Amino acid sequence: LVPSGADENMATSMLTNCVRLFNKQLRNVSRFSTSIKRHGEGRPEVSQAATMMDIGTREIFSSEHDMFRQNVRRFFQEEVVPPHSKWEKDGQVSREVWEKAGQNGLLGVNVNEEHGGIGGDVLSTAITWEEQMYVNCSGPGFALHSDIVMPYISHYGTKEQIEKFIPRMVAGTCIGAIAMTEPGAGSDLQGIRTNAKKDGSDYILNGSKVFITNGWMSDVVIVVAITNPEAKSKAHGISLFLVEDGMKGFVKGRKLEKIGFKAQDTAELFFEDVRLPKESLLGEENKGFYYLMQELPQERLIIAGMGIASCEWMFEETRNYVRQRKAFGKTISNLQTVQHKLAEIKTEVCVGRAFVDQCLRIHNERGLDSATASMAKYWITDLQNSIATRCLQLHGGWGYMWEYPIARAFVDSRVQPIYGGSNEIMKELIARTIVSDK
Repeated sequence: LVPSGADENMATSMLTNCVRLFNKQLRNVSRFSTSIKRHGEGRPEVSQAATMMDIGTREIFSSEHDMFRQNVRRFFQEEVVPPHSKWEKDGQVSREVWEKAGQNGLLGVNVNEEHGGIGGDVLSTAITWEEQMYVNCSGPGFALHSDIVMPYISHYGTKEQIEKFIPRMVAGTCIGAIAMTEPGAGSDLQGIRTNAKKDGSDYILNGSKVFITNGWMSDVVIVVAITNPEAKSKAHGISLFLVEDGMKGFVKGRKLEKIGFKAQDTAELFFEDVRLPKESLLGEENKGFYYLMQELPQERLIIAGMGIASCEWMFEETRNYVRQRKAFGKTISNLQTVQHKLAEIKTEVCVGRAFVDQCLRIHNERGLDSATASMAKYWITDLQNSIATRCLQLHGGWGYMWEYPIARAFVDSRVQPIYGGSNEIMKELIARTIVSDK
């Protein structure tokens, strides 16, 4: 496709155009929500497929989704798997992979074509979460960037903010992060202390954030800060701000060393008298908590979606291992104890997959509520940790060795019940809807 002698910029431009042409087949994918049954008729569910990661399964998807999935799968296998071990040593992925993801239409999948996206639906963007888990490579923070950070800007930003950030974020040349968590405030967002005080038409931002995914590499960060400390409750005095890398007083601290997600940069962020023009305010002043509550169900669905995809990968990885591992004079897959464990794992994964797909269907129709998303997040991530433990056990001592991929899946799974709102908080949110009189 690229003529010999073409320079690098021309080659990149031609590659991008080819990918865009391919992805235009998905420009009307948002219509799938009204015709899923027709498109999905006759498709096997994961319980019936040869493997849980087969393309062409699950009724919520269509043949157009399958074409997109093939493109996404190829990208992760070719561009993410080979360098991932190096990224784990570096504590971050490369800038290059972000730009390649943009060129391949993997960032901001549901952004409209006007701003560089392909206009896909929720199901299309879910494919990108799943395929990343299907290669067991947690490094690239694409899901947070595309499906957590970008929606805040798209939904609440001004025309100028959208035009400034969204096209570059779709292209992978501007990496996004969101800064909620603080050293003394995690799941309790009303406990934050970072504040932004009015100074004329500007705001002066002070405070610190911790455990910020994409924080080290970020070009723009959505910062959650108190703007009205006198509000009747802190929830009524929180605002969101777009803080750009390089602003005076904005300092990125160390990359935090974690037991898992080793290739995904996680940083401390510090704000000391950062002067923000009024154009940095995202949405209305003091409406930040409301915006967070509107967007958090999608974040929790993403965590559940990635969690169940990881479960599917762990099952297939373990099934392949026990089929070739010999002990006691036979392949261990012939041992009844092992067979029963695999039967239990597959059954549980299929139940989890059915629930997540139900949530995806509901969300695609814009009906996912906080309690249902919380159910998915807590139950699937608990399941993910249980399955990680059992699959590692079936690997024996080799499962404890970093050279075996199940070890990475085991440590990566541990954070899932913690971030995005701890599972204890998820149960609180679910319980409120159960006992409420409304």
